[in-house]
Amino acid sequence: MTVYRLLFDHGLTRVDAETAHRLGFRALRAGRPAVSRVVRRGGTPVHAMGLDFPGVLGLAAGFDKNAEGVDALAALGFGFVEVGTVTGEPQPGNPRPRLFRLPRDRAVVNRMGFNNDGAEAVARRLAARAARRHADVVLGVNIGKTKVVPEHDEDAVLADYRKSSRLLAPHADYLVVNVSSPNTPGLRDLQAVDRLRPLLAAVRREADAVRTRHLPLLVKIAPDLSDKDVLGVADLALELGLDGIVATNTTISREGLRSTADDVERAGAGGLSGRPLKERALEVLRLLRERVGPDLTIVAVGGIGDAADARERLAAGATLLQAYTAFVYEGALWPSRLQRELDRS
Repeated sequence: MTVYRLLFDHGLTRVDAETAHRLGFRALRAGRPAVSRVVRRGGTPVHAMGLDFPGVLGLAAGFDKNAEGVDALAALGFGFVEVGTVTGEPQPGNPRPRLFRLPRDRAVVNRMGFNNDGAEAVARRLAARAARRHADVVLGVNIGKTKVVPEHDEDAVLADYRKSSRLLAPHADYLVVNVSSPNTPGLRDLQAVDRLRPLLAAVRREADAVRTRHLPLLVKIAPDLSDKDVLGVADLALELGLDGIVATNTTISREGLRSTADDVERAGAGGLSGRPLKERALEVLRLLRERVGPDLTIVAVGGIGDAADARERLAAGATLLQAYTAFVYEGALWPSRLQRELDRS
């Protein structure tokens, strides 16, 4: 067991999860020069979607919502960093508390609600970053629906996503359309193929209008989709010529948890991530790979806790991997350690 793991289990779990995240992220950004000297980076390069990834493991969206620490996170050994979810308009998210740990399950429950500075502010931040020398890391931008935009008003929804795409596409190496968070009312309804097709097409057109080179476009789906609906999204990805699928987001299921009923009730509603998501995320990955064939990029995320989990996803057809919850539980040295373990495979 690592020193961080002992500190986390016996100390950090007593601090409010969102406060701990904010303080830890601030310390990481401030300590980036020291981090770069201490961390022994690993990673086997991967070529996918026309991009060269320094390593197979990336950081999932949700950790750096406002693109404030991309290069500090890259210094920890992530081969790519996905920022967001960013919405067309700035929004505070849901009331606190809204982030909870379930240590017995190595899981996190969040109902953050896409709290972020909005597309305009994040675009300015990314433009400023591009003007500086920055780390060798692939940058993904994850975009979602502004909460006040009615999900039943298709024109408004498309306009909201188009705004984010127009502002953020110039600064991204790839773009992800998020229609799978459980914390924005009605958002998951957009995963239905008849709603998703015009949305993805609109984002594609907007990105093409502001880019001279092709920008890879992916969609992120929920683990709670039925197998039939997973296959429907796979078919749509092929139909529209998407560059990839991110599988999967958090789950609303609470089945099979080791945590006490009181702990689960205290955490309340929201998306569950971490170890309990592992089996369903793996099932979805296998369904997708069998359906789409060998060429479409699939980014596997959900319940990846160690090198064995990572190898299992790669064997099941994942092109790239993402993590978030394991990073929270295992600490800053975990990404580089896992990359090095995969290098020895």
